[in-house]
Amino acid sequence: MDDTISAIDTIALRIPLDIWAPAPMSQGVPRTHVECLYIRVATASGLVGWGESFGTARPMVIAAFDHWIRRLAVGQSAVDGQLVPRLERMLLSMSRAGPLLNALAGLDIALWDIRGKREGVSVSTLLGGARRTHVECYASLLQYYGNAEHLKRNTERALERGYRHIKLHERTPEAVAIARGAAGAGVPLMVDTNCAWTPAEAEAAVAAMAPSKPFWVEEPIYPPEDLAALARLRSATGIAMGVGENTSSLTDFRNIVTIGRADYVQPSLVKIGITTMATVADEVERLGAVCTPNAFYLGPAYLAALHCVAAKEKTSPLERMFADFGFTPFARTVPVIDGGIEVPGGPGLGADPEDELIARFKV
Repeated sequence: MDDTISAIDTIALRIPLDIWAPAPMSQGVPRTHVECLYIRVATASGLVGWGESFGTARPMVIAAFDHWIRRLAVGQSAVDGQLVPRLERMLLSMSRAGPLLNALAGLDIALWDIRGKREGVSVSTLLGGARRTHVECYASLLQYYGNAEHLKRNTERALERGYRHIKLHERTPEAVAIARGAAGAGVPLMVDTNCAWTPAEAEAAVAAMAPSKPFWVEEPIYPPEDLAALARLRSATGIAMGVGENTSSLTDFRNIVTIGRADYVQPSLVKIGITTMATVADEVERLGAVCTPNAFYLGPAYLAALHCVAAKEKTSPLERMFADFGFTPFARTVPVIDGGIEVPGGPGLGADPEDELIARFKV
């Protein structure tokens, strides 16, 4: 079988999104769609692997493929596990984070998909074997800006759909209290603030949420790499902290635990890929934290996150963007049922993107 990479295609999709409330703002525009960037890698023998890069940054990520990655990767072996790390090393003077690494992440996921398909085994098997075949998901609500009606209604909606864990994207203690009242005392309730506060502001803001018993507070500090400030906040409030969505290197992920004292480390598959993710999970869980991958996306990277969660040592729920979509990828092949998902045992990621999805929503 000829494993040579023969083509790499980038496929941009915009999937309509309904959060049952006014669209939140994202990068200065209303967030009305899920912005996706799928990566399709073909080999000379006809095998096809699917990956996904950070769709929000797609013009820059596509440029990384067009100018550097495609010419370096085409002609190489798709089953060479060191290809992506080697490309990262070759391109180190260009960037050590951001769109270039996000592009390599999508390529990396697609190559794992190809290796699994070639061997006839799942990605979780390639990662050492699935420790669990069913993974609980948490409903990751978009931002409602503290609106009591939307918070209450959609927290209750998530529970009605079978979710047993809920995450907010809010910044006020009042918003968290409303969701806690709707969820009840026993439901884990996470709060993602997207780097809302400076270190000087964060303690009072987070402490005010304490009566609602947040399961964790995510990215409370800007800049997120101020890990000494994160450790002080963790100590002062006694509330568990999560961070890592905007982190790239293994060294920085280690520091999140050893310096930042974070309880939950949250790598993003669309930004770092499976190869780095698997190493990060092993390292941070050995150091005492729990790896809970960021998964605020719907495509092949979502399946990659599922396999990584299935294979790593410690159990953790998987993030699921909570909304209705113009088309839900993998709804038939890898569905979320009652807030949980079965880990696919088929080759590679276990499912390919639907032709209908690409035909309807390709940009």
